Amino acid sequence: MKGHRVTDIDDIRRQLADLHRALVRSGLVVWTAGNVSARVDDAHFLIKPSGLAYERLTPESMVLCDLDGSPVGESLKPSSDVFAHAYVYRHRPDVGGVVHTHSPYATAWAARNEPIPCVLTAMADEFGGEIPIGPFAMIGGDDIGRGIVDTLAGHRSPAILMRNHGVFAIGATAEAAVKAAVMCEDAARAVHLSRQLGDPLPIEPQHIDRLYDRYQNAYGQ
Repeated sequence: MKGHRVTDIDDIRRQLADLHRALVRSGLVVWTAGNVSARVDDAHFLIKPSGLAYERLTPESMVLCDLDGSPVGESLKPSSDVFAHAYVYRHRPDVGGVVHTHSPYATAWAARNEPIPCVLTAMADEFGGEIPIGPFAMIGGDDIGRGIVDTLAGHRSPAILMRNHGVFAIGATAEAAVKAAVMCEDAARAVHLSRQLGDPLPIEPQHIDRLYDRYQNAYGQ
């Protein structure tokens, strides 16, 4: 997963405030739903507070938590998804950021319990194959996090559709995770539209591998 991890906690707070605004600009969230978190160090991460409107979010309102999902010190109440994020950070030390959205097209696929097939070169680039489906899991404990970790263990995709719930995405940084969530919604919309015209054509696995390798290892600066 591409990205450079920010290490200064004040910088991370500012970045998280900006990334939550990016979720709104990209049409991935409504009202107070959704959240982004970022790893601070080996024992802590920052996450959006629960139920706070996006326009009210500031760097200072981000909640510092330990890897059990418990707030550290005086703070606002963390997101109800805090334990899912914490589980991912405990079990995936390579992950520096986690994002959750209910973006409409991707969530429609999640409601159908259907992975998004890899029928676009942009999907091969970003996800290295289909965007997989994870199991149904109740909010408020480790179940969502366990579903994310267990499902993505067999995939190159940084995004997952949790059944009847929505999108979770991971990245080496919080910015990379948000990018994956944006690209997931874009792919979900495009593949849905292609189905209105007929059956989209799959990309051959060897071509997916070549596209993924080029994008991950040669594309960009």
